[in-house]
Amino acid sequence: MSSEQIAVEEAAQTPETPATPPARRGLSQRWFLLIGGVIVLNIAAYLLVPPFPKGGSAGQDCPYPACFIDGTLEFPAPHVVFDFAPDSAPAATDLVTFHPSISSTIVTMWIVMAVVLIVSILLVRGRRLIPGPGQNLFEWFYEFIGGFGVGISGPAGAPYVPLFAAFFLLILFCNWSGLVPPVGRIDELRAPTSDVNITIGLALVSFLYFEFQGFRKLGVGGYLSKFFPFYEFRNGVGAGIIALFVGLVELMLEFVKPVTLSMRLFGNIYGGEVALGVMTALTLAFVPVFLYGLEVMLNAIQALIFSVLTLMFIVLAIESHDHEEGHAAEEAMDTLEGRDPALQPAH
Repeated sequence: MSSEQIAVEEAAQTPETPATPPARRGLSQRWFLLIGGVIVLNIAAYLLVPPFPKGGSAGQDCPYPACFIDGTLEFPAPHVVFDFAPDSAPAATDLVTFHPSISSTIVTMWIVMAVVLIVSILLVRGRRLIPGPGQNLFEWFYEFIGGFGVGISGPAGAPYVPLFAAFFLLILFCNWSGLVPPVGRIDELRAPTSDVNITIGLALVSFLYFEFQGFRKLGVGGYLSKFFPFYEFRNGVGAGIIALFVGLVELMLEFVKPVTLSMRLFGNIYGGEVALGVMTALTLAFVPVFLYGLEVMLNAIQALIFSVLTLMFIVLAIESHDHEEGHAAEEAMDTLEGRDPALQPAH
């Protein structure tokens, strides 16, 4: 009798055990206690410290829901911590302000910058060949973010990975600072990226940097030839006019880049704060807790988008267009007529 036949007979004689159904996982008792505690705390806060109108005092009547929402939200203009020109203070509803002052968003940004720098220095202090936990964490993050950036931009973006990582870290923690309870609850602290003046400043730094890299890498003539391709007139007046029109469109789009960078970041962060404020004012406290998790993810995505776009704009600025001479007009006509442009050899 073969071993296979013996195994089959033993399996037939062994009674089949019913399959144990998978255990159903649900919320543990601790989660229910936590949610219940938050609800009780929220009700106690409403009874002991009832909301009052913005600019008013405790004890004033605050009708639901308009007063609840207005008391939680902050106008786009940040609070002025130190005013250099108090006689010409901007209105609270102004979106973009040109006023010599130190605002709450600037103070918070200085704090975030100091925290990021101090933590980074402490993690890499006393670097060793066999890294410790802090150095290992920092190296893992830098390698991960560096590999991600190079994977998107190609080898040309490798020299600019430090700037890419710096932008990501700064904007990430500026975004997340608005989710820390003291920030946004007192006038002197507010998330920096919820102020359009801060995001415009970040976008202008990015814009000036990739424009500078374009001029440095290609020279004044080489970089401006992207937008003023007069060399196309050698292929005819029509080709030159079409190429010049395309170049002028690219020049206008170049100045749109800082606008899109700043407004996208500001709109998402300020909109998230408004949504959290409204939900906090109109519902029990445990409902905004779930929105906090969503905001943590969205804030990280916005920091990544700003950093990736900056890196890609740098790569586009330093890319030579010498191989496109004589082809700008043809590519424009192919696009207008719906044909796929012919591939050019890589340089």
